[in-house]
Amino acid sequence: MKEKLIAIVDYFKVFLVKIFKSYSSKLPYIIITIIAVIILVGTINIFEELTEDLKSTYLANYDSQISSAILSYRSPARTQYFSVITSFGHFWSYALASVLCALLFYWKFKSWKYLFQLVLVVSLALGSNYLLKNIIDRKRPNIEHLVAISTSSYPSGHAMISMAFYGFLIYLLYTVKITKALKVILIALCVFLILNIGISRIYLGVHFPSDI
Repeated sequence: MKEKLIAIVDYFKVFLVKIFKSYSSKLPYIIITIIAVIILVGTINIFEELTEDLKSTYLANYDSQISSAILSYRSPARTQYFSVITSFGHFWSYALASVLCALLFYWKFKSWKYLFQLVLVVSLALGSNYLLKNIIDRKRPNIEHLVAISTSSYPSGHAMISMAFYGFLIYLLYTVKITKALKVILIALCVFLILNIGISRIYLGVHFPSDI
């Protein structure tokens, strides 16, 4: 399978060279960016259509039952915990994490390409989340919000960006050469953050489960 994929990539590269007459190392990134934007626009349309199909009494009951179950565990200690966890989904947390990743990538691989890919993934997630929020414009849950919020509810930006950011880190960790024990620990940490950031938004009263 690996040999077939390499052959397909090589064939595609030769095909592009014939079209553009000369090969540039920047060309694959330009093409990937264009393809990513096309996919982004297409998936936003699909996402909107699926959202319209999901508007039902069944979904409302599903949201209500899960929210009630999670909110029943509210306590001062858990509120403090989830307030800290949800902060890992804020912009400045990603900015700091990106700087740390950039330093690590350059120190380990002497390359900025992983940072470029990470920034591209997060930027596309941010852009699609902004568009979807404005298109769908779903109101926040009508319950006590334990954190301040001003944007629309659906889809959850924290859940969406954390999946993009930490999900891409999981992909990188899976592919790079590091010790197996360290790889397992770091991947488990990323999975933990993705799940807990999503739960924190329901617990804090600012999202429906279906937003997540």
